[in-house]
Amino acid sequence: MQLRQLQQSFDAFDEAAAARLGLNRTDLRCLDVVLADGPVPAGQISVALKLSPAATTTVIDRLERAGMVSRSPDPGNRRRVLVAATDAARSAEVEIFVPVGQAGAQALQEYGQDELAVILDFLRTARKVQEEQAARVRALS
Repeated sequence: MQLRQLQQSFDAFDEAAAARLGLNRTDLRCLDVVLADGPVPAGQISVALKLSPAATTTVIDRLERAGMVSRSPDPGNRRRVLVAATDAARSAEVEIFVPVGQAGAQALQEYGQDELAVILDFLRTARKVQEEQAARVRALS
């Protein structure tokens, strides 16, 4: 039950962040990839989001119209476009996402090193289980 409630709290935060930025959840996921890894080729975004190239282009178009990303030619490959976060996206990151990381880091200071090791192991295990179950569900189709 606690894991379900934790997942719901993540979903609620993502929904609030998307609404604050005037984005949908897929656009928010794309923005997260660009903020974390950018500038990135559109193809890398497709892989990260498990979207077709056409769907990825649509997401990038929406984010570009919203002023959150910009496109530029890849200097190493003329056929490739790189997607980068704009100053507006970086400002949103500072306003919305940095405080979450800071609050989480503050909360974790209450734990000792051994407890943190167990927490980290649990998180890795939970992620592995979720990834395996997502693959299982995709295979049902």
